Amino acid sequence: MKKLITILSIILCYSNNYSQDKSPEKCGYIFSSVKEMAVTSVKNQSSSGTCWSFSTLSFIESELIRTGRGEFDLSEMFVVHNAYYDKADKYIRTRGNINFAPGSCSGDVFTVWKNYGIVPEEIISGLNYGTKTHVHKEMDMALSGYISAVLKKPNGKYSTAWKQGFKGILNAYLGEIPQRFSYKGKEYTPLTFAKELSFDPDNYIPITSFTHHPFYQQFALEIPDNWRWDKYYNVPIEELMEIVDSALEKGYTVLWATDVSEKGFDRKGIAIIPETDITNMTGSDQAKWTGIPKNELETKLYRLEQIVPERTISQEERQIAFDNGQTTDDHAMHIYGIAKDQNGNKYYIVKNSWGETGNYKGIWYVSVSYLKYKTTNIVVHKNCIPGKIKDKLGI
Repeated sequence: MKKLITILSIILCYSNNYSQDKSPEKCGYIFSSVKEMAVTSVKNQSSSGTCWSFSTLSFIESELIRTGRGEFDLSEMFVVHNAYYDKADKYIRTRGNINFAPGSCSGDVFTVWKNYGIVPEEIISGLNYGTKTHVHKEMDMALSGYISAVLKKPNGKYSTAWKQGFKGILNAYLGEIPQRFSYKGKEYTPLTFAKELSFDPDNYIPITSFTHHPFYQQFALEIPDNWRWDKYYNVPIEELMEIVDSALEKGYTVLWATDVSEKGFDRKGIAIIPETDITNMTGSDQAKWTGIPKNELETKLYRLEQIVPERTISQEERQIAFDNGQTTDDHAMHIYGIAKDQNGNKYYIVKNSWGETGNYKGIWYVSVSYLKYKTTNIVVHKNCIPGKIKDKLGI
C-alpha cells in the first residue's frame, strides 16, 4: 500500500509540472521506501488531545503483528477513559498540583494496560455524544470544571460521591466500560483480553536525551503531560538515534514523542529543519541559495519546491530549545520505516493520527535532523537497544 502511495505521488508530481518544466527538481521531494514494518490503518484523533493513546496503541498493534498475535484495532477511548479517571484521583491527592489536561504520555497507556486491560475498538468507540469523529472540547471542559469544583471542598471535605460523579461524565461521553464483553465468539474481561494478547509493557523502554540530568540514568522527564512522573532513561542524542536505527534494522517499530510546532513540520507530510544561514551551507547548496535576499530565503526554503539543505543538530542545540520552551511535548506518532529522497537523503516513515491527510494519506517523512532536534522521547522494545548501550543503562 505504501509503495502504491509513493508511485502515485510521483505520477501526480510529474503530471502537475510537465507543461512548465520537465525537471524532477520542480516536483520537490520524491520518496522511495527502503524498509517498512507492518502497521495498522491510519486513524483520526480529530478534535481531541489524544495522540498519546492513538500512537501508543498503533505501536502495540504493530508489536502484536510482529509477534504473530494477528491484527487488532484496539480502543483508544478505553485508555482515555481510564487514564482520565486516574488523573482526576491524582489531581485531588496532589491538591491540584499536576497538569489536568487531555494530553498524556505513552507510559499512561502501558499503566492502563497493566491495571485495567484493553478492549477492541468495536466494544468502545468513545463516540457517545452525537458526532462521527472525536470532538472532546465539551467533555474536557466539563471534566475540568467538575474536578476544579471538587478541589475546592465546598462541603469542607471530599465527599464519597465525587469519583462516581466524575466517572458519570466519562460514561456519558465515551461510554461505560464493560465488566465483560464478547469478541469473536469468546467472553472476556478487559484484563483477560489483554492477557490473551500477550503484550508485556515491561519489555518496553522509554528513552530521552537531555543534558540537565546525567546520561545513563533515569529521571522523570519534566513535561506537563508526564503527570504520572514516569522515568526515562537518558542517553546522548547520537545514541538515541542509534537505538532508533537499530530497532528499524531489526524489524521493530518506534514510538516517538516530539514537537510539531516547527515551520519545518509541513502539513502535507514532510518534516525537516532547513539551514537558513547560508554561511553554514556547503558546496552546491551554498551556491544555489547565495544571492537570495534574506527576507525571501526562508520563504523559498519552506516551500519545499526542491530539496533544501538542513541544519546539523548538536546536543547543545537540543538542550537550548528544550530549556527555552521552543521544544514542547505537543505530539506523538509511530515510526515504522526508513525512506530516501531522490538525492539519497535518509528519512523516517511515520504514521500520524490525523486521518488520511496530506500528500501521503496520513504518513509523514521525517528527516534525520528533525528527529535529532525535536524528539522529546522514544519507546522501544528492550531487545532493540544495542548491547553496549544496554550495558551502560544497566538493562
